[in-house]
Formats: sequence, C-alpha cells, structure tokens
Amino acid sequence: MAGVDDELAAWLRLLLSPGVGRDAARRLLAAFGSPQAVFVASTTARRAVVPPSLAEALAAPPESWQAQCDATAAWLAGDGTRRVVTLGDALYPPALLHTADPPLLLFVHGRAELLAARDALAIVGSRNPTAQGRDNARAFAAHFARAGWTVVSGLALGIDGAAHEGALEGGGDTVAVMGTGIDRVYPARHRELAHRIARDGALVSEFPLGTPPLAGHFPQRNRLIAGLARGTLVVEAALESGSLITARLAAEAGREVFAIPGSIHSPQSRGCHALIKQGAKLVETADDVLGEFGSARGAPAATPAPAPRDPVLDALGHDPATLDALAARTGWPAADLAARLLELELEGHVQRLPGGMYQRRERA
Repeated sequence: MAGVDDELAAWLRLLLSPGVGRDAARRLLAAFGSPQAVFVASTTARRAVVPPSLAEALAAPPESWQAQCDATAAWLAGDGTRRVVTLGDALYPPALLHTADPPLLLFVHGRAELLAARDALAIVGSRNPTAQGRDNARAFAAHFARAGWTVVSGLALGIDGAAHEGALEGGGDTVAVMGTGIDRVYPARHRELAHRIARDGALVSEFPLGTPPLAGHFPQRNRLIAGLARGTLVVEAALESGSLITARLAAEAGREVFAIPGSIHSPQSRGCHALIKQGAKLVETADDVLGEFGSARGAPAATPAPAPRDPVLDALGHDPATLDALAARTGWPAADLAARLLELELEGHVQRLPGGMYQRRERA
C-alpha cells in the first residue's frame, strides 16, 4: 500500500474490517500469528475461529482501507515523533497487555516511551468542575510530576485539562488518551494544550485517523486511561459520570482507586463519595496517593499561603452557604456582606456557585 509497509497495512485492514471487534481480532491473531496470516488464510480456516459471516467478510478489504493507509502514511511523515505501535510491537505498553481488552494498535504523537512508564497515575473528573476541583487537579498533578510520576488523563475539559497542565507546570511527563483520531483534537479549545503535550509528553489514540468525537468512543478511551496507570485518582465527579467508569475499570484491572472528598452539598462530590463508600481510598494530599506506592516524599502538595482570617470566611466555613445564611451568622447588613464576598471572590478565596450560593476555595 502507498506509503505504509505491508505489515502496518495489514494491521490497519484488521482494525477497519466491519464487524471485527477487538475480541475477534485477538482470537484471529492468536490463531494465525499476524494480521497478514489472517488474510492469507482460507475462509474455511477463519471459520474455525470466528463466525462464518466474519470469516467471509475478511476476504475482501474494507472500502476505507486504501484511504486510511494513505492518510496514515501522510501523518507518519509529519515529523519524527509520530508512530503506530501495534499489539506485536516491542514498544506496546506492558500495562495494557495485562488488561482484559487491549487495543490492536495505538497511534502515538510524542514520546512513545512514556506509555511504558511504570510510575504512572491517572487523574480524572468532571468536565464542569468547581474552581476548587480544578485547583486540586492541577496541584496534585504538579506534585506527582515533581515526584517523577507520569500523569495520564483524557484531554477533556475540566479536571482532565487541569491535570495535564499541572503535570507540565510541574516539569514532568503527561500522557493524553484521546477519544478521537489522533489528528482530531477534541475539544477544539485544547488544541494548544495538545500541541504542548505532543512536544513534552505523548498523545495516544486507538482510533483510526479522522475519527470524530463520537459519544461511544469515550468509555472505550477510559479503559486505556485506567489501564496505563498504576492508580486512578478521581478529583470531582457527579454520580452519572464517565470518571466512575474509569474508576471501575481501574478496580477491575487490579489497580488502585483514590477519591478526593468534598462537600456533602455539592453534586460534584457525590461520585467521589460513592467511590469511597465502595472502597476507594480517601485522599487529602498528593502524598496520600504516593504513600500507597511507597514513594511519598514526606511533604504535602505545594499550597499557596493560607487565606487570612476573616469573619466572613470564618462564618462561611467549608460548606456552601447563601447570602441570607451568612448574614444571619455574621450579623452584617446584606449590602456590606455582598461587597465583602465580592472582594473575597476577586482575591480567590471564595467562589460563587449556582443558586446564589458561596463556597470557600482551598487548594489540595
């Protein structure tokens, strides 16, 4: 095929063959030894491994095969940090080989060796986090990075993006697992972040080039996030959250699961609380996580100077409160209280929540 060798062309054909999922593909590879051998084999021989309809479908290449081979060749020629790592490649991540559903191949842009990093931690969470949750993700990731750990996440808005940014700011390594083709950055506003990760870390996708952001692809992506890491930290998550899927997959793969608790009144904390009830380890500092692997540095995650003592902050406490509730606690006139809350918000000590609520901001 144009631009790609016969071996890679055969892997791409197997990936693109309609109806041939990862399980059937792995059974074919186990039976015949390589994708090329799968296609050379007779339909009768393939029928002994997969249903007759699939055995017959494999006799002819899919319509998109030629275009995908050409696109892959052009993508690989873009620079020397792009490669396709197949299930039979020596660079294939050992951690993924020990999961229940390893992908057939991985498109990698950046430092492919990071996929085999032994000390890797996943950080996941809400796409719509509180400001506190975003700060926690960034601070924890920076601490892990400074301790020499690779931070793995999914390039999504919210907690994922903050985790990648924190790892880069900490001078460490980060891997972004994408739910699209590696040539399609989603969300678009993370395009610059993706460029930074490709330069200093690694982008990775199991999907063919040009694959759009389809909803069903993100749960598939989550199993790779969990599979590449020794543990998964959930920072904030609602009860109906893809992050809980990642945590479940991590637990099923025998990996550690951690969760940061939050206010009992915050919907974004309920997923974390549910995980803790189910056995996830409650963590308050980054070293609570690292200590589980015997690599805590004995110092808490970097934090800013504590907020000054303030009667409004003291009255606010650590749970959200309304203006009326704060007025009752402080005895301040509503106008004076609103003005002070605005000052505290601008100083970064308080955040305004939906429904006229206010919450104290504290870092990890």
